[in-house]
Amino acid sequence: MRRSDFHFDLPAELIAQHPLPERGASRLLALDGPSGRVDDLRFRDLPSLLRPRDLLVFNDTRVIPARLFAHKATGGRVEVLIERLVDRQEALAHIRASKRPQVGTELHLPDGERLLLVGREEALFRLRAQNLALPELMRQHGHMPLPPYIRRADEVADRERYQTVYAEREGAVAAPTAGLHFDSAMLERLATAGLATARVTLHVGAGTFQPVREEDLDRHSMHAEWLEVNEETVARIEATRAAGGRIIAVGTTTVRSLETAAVIAAGSASGSDASAGKQTPTASVLAAYRGESRLFIRPPYEFRVVDAMITNFHLPCSTLLMLVSAFAGHQPIMAAYQHAIMQRYRFFSYGDAMFLTRRT
Repeated sequence: MRRSDFHFDLPAELIAQHPLPERGASRLLALDGPSGRVDDLRFRDLPSLLRPRDLLVFNDTRVIPARLFAHKATGGRVEVLIERLVDRQEALAHIRASKRPQVGTELHLPDGERLLLVGREEALFRLRAQNLALPELMRQHGHMPLPPYIRRADEVADRERYQTVYAEREGAVAAPTAGLHFDSAMLERLATAGLATARVTLHVGAGTFQPVREEDLDRHSMHAEWLEVNEETVARIEATRAAGGRIIAVGTTTVRSLETAAVIAAGSASGSDASAGKQTPTASVLAAYRGESRLFIRPPYEFRVVDAMITNFHLPCSTLLMLVSAFAGHQPIMAAYQHAIMQRYRFFSYGDAMFLTRRT
């Protein structure tokens, strides 16, 4: 398939600029992959789509206030977006400035805090905090890194709303947005209904918002993200499978985490190289994994772990739209998106949700 196969026209007014007053008040479009059937529901209807033996897997990453506004000694303004913390004093970051800063440049923040540009790693700049450790510096001076299609400055409310209620492990610069619809009441309903849960961690990077620019998808260079799938989650997935339940991924980041672990485990079992996301024959093997992923999931892809997913609507020509197209089918997904536009669903990070079952 080609990049242009994943284009659609979206009216700008359907891009949600603020969250709804209540997390669970969003709409939910249910798409059955095998049949292509679409149902218009509310997120509060989610339990009706689940079965008692199902396992919901959440991404417990926590968004850091990764956007910093600084200036050079010359007075030039600089915007810094932390992509990844290397340790408590150093980070890799994107930098926007009228003139690209050179290694050795010092960036000045309020209260005398400074960042020193100490190197480059491909498109990213390596920065070292001179006084406060980076976590404390971001807590004092950082802004929530709202996506580029939210055309407003971050607000105090975003500190809580651009964060899942179960977020724990700091490191993401974008929220795993499918999880934003869950509140404590919904989690309690699911627990009462007997639904089991598990967690993975994938620290979402800014690359998640980048469109694919190559028409030939084989030429696309996938961004890297750090993830962890631990032994406890693997054990819960195996137990769910043995009991006849389904694996329900909350978000594409969870899908990418589980499928990466399975691809690498299958590659290890067969002796092939799966670390860069090369596809290997389908295998039922799954093992714990901790490290980076560059897995590019697009049609055709043989899913090894995930049976259904909860997700938001994604940008045209994005890797995430390609992922859900591989999962539920390209034609059903594109038709569902047109239906959502006609029905005035709210799109992207603060928008409405979808429930997808895998195309067989």
